[in-house]
Amino acid sequence: MEELRSALEAAAQKLFDVDTDAELTRPEEQFGDYASNLALQLAKQLGKNPREVADSLASELKSLPLLAEPPQVAGPGFLNFKLTDEKLARAALDATELAQPLKGQEILVEFGDPNPFKEMHIGHLYSYITGDTISSLQEIQGAQARRLSYHGDVGRQVAQAIWGMQHVEVTDDASLGQAYAKGAQAYEDDEQARAQIDKINQHVYQGNDPEINRLHQKGVKISFDHFDKILNLLSISTDKRYLESQASPVGLSLVEENVGKVFTKSDGAIIYEGEKEGLHTRVFITSKGLPTYETKDLGNAILKDTDYPKASRSLIITGNEQSEYFKVMLTALAKIRPELAKKTRHLAHGFVSLSTGKMSSRTGKVYPAAKLLMDVKDAVHQQYPDSPVKKEVTLAAVKYAFLKHRLGSDIVLDIKESISLEGNSGPYLQYAHARAQSILAKAEKVTNQQVGPLEPGERSLVRKISEYPEVIAKATAELMPHHICTYLYELAQTFNSFYEANRVIGDPRQVTRLQLVDAYAKVLNHGLNTLNIAAPNKM
Repeated sequence: MEELRSALEAAAQKLFDVDTDAELTRPEEQFGDYASNLALQLAKQLGKNPREVADSLASELKSLPLLAEPPQVAGPGFLNFKLTDEKLARAALDATELAQPLKGQEILVEFGDPNPFKEMHIGHLYSYITGDTISSLQEIQGAQARRLSYHGDVGRQVAQAIWGMQHVEVTDDASLGQAYAKGAQAYEDDEQARAQIDKINQHVYQGNDPEINRLHQKGVKISFDHFDKILNLLSISTDKRYLESQASPVGLSLVEENVGKVFTKSDGAIIYEGEKEGLHTRVFITSKGLPTYETKDLGNAILKDTDYPKASRSLIITGNEQSEYFKVMLTALAKIRPELAKKTRHLAHGFVSLSTGKMSSRTGKVYPAAKLLMDVKDAVHQQYPDSPVKKEVTLAAVKYAFLKHRLGSDIVLDIKESISLEGNSGPYLQYAHARAQSILAKAEKVTNQQVGPLEPGERSLVRKISEYPEVIAKATAELMPHHICTYLYELAQTFNSFYEANRVIGDPRQVTRLQLVDAYAKVLNHGLNTLNIAAPNKM
């Protein structure tokens, strides 16, 4: 709470003539509503005993109107604060009225990135869902988020698919996949086919063969049409797509211009000697004159900066297998365009597998994103055949199953667990919201009036609701959507405990308790919407 933080900083200035940035945390409920270790920080700075510093701060703040009692000093010098019931309740009722510290900023978020001519797999699905939520967090805090994606439409796998298209009739994504499989197999088994595919690869990069260009454009369109069907189902949008074929010439020029300054020639190739800086030495242009992923990503960084020159940050979300590669690319970029490298950050997500053993991409045997969505849909229809919101439940199950994990950790997705109305799942939170709405529907209206004093069960619920703005701020600052999932699950459990012990409709405290149920439902709705999950009123 900013009011308490400001008062604490003002007290430090008055007593010790120091400017501070006071941090407030949430202790266990029996210790109060907020805690601060400011006294310990000041004691070290001032050469004083931390308990004495804490006692001085507590004495200075004891009459603060927003506090229910004087601050308590605990342990070596921690300060614990308990707010008045009225102040805490006001914070809960206003919990979805969030500050916008990022207002006026433009932030680029690149995510998803499935390659045309290949299947979108569950790893891509995870990236799309995570990137979309991270974008939403930037927007909630006031920024203008640009949702971007980057796709590999050049390279050997594309040449293999185009070779296959010359031998297989392609009309949709399924037949395009067959063409790619045929070309990939031919490249391994047939020397003549391998030579043809290598030649196609050169033509794709150079764009100098009309027939190859036609097949390339056809394959890209089929792929993106298929990707868009999945993204539309997920209600995920993309502001702009970038292609490797666009980034390649930009990256090539950038590397060639910086040979001898940033890059080095070696056996006909151009490399970045990363080992001199504790990184990997990597090839940026092959001996055949073709750009590697590193060079294409350099070009993509320039393209994005050209399109969005005022962006304050550029986030790139990929699988964690690319972490070392991005370290080298960004280090090289820092020597060419230091201001661009400084505002660019790579976020790595973990590896995705299913409890059945199916996985995303490391074995090459991908589990398609469309198949996962269909499998979850079938499970939902089987378990909840009469539900009017089966589509919403399906999407909630998939999205939440990814988002509840800390970004960077590997995920094992269990379909049965993901659709359960018990435990930490998206459908469980949807049911929690619908349950709150059913309580509110039993009353004629929610009457707004000042809330307080509070009974113990009410106070516990109010305290938990009031945490929401801090959770949003933390999830945004750390770029970790799982904080929201953890909080919403804990909030629902707190409400269940409250509701089991406290009657709402027909109770003498109905007016107060309806306001608390309404505030709880609003936070659940806001939190689920932030995760791009529907919050139905009925299940």
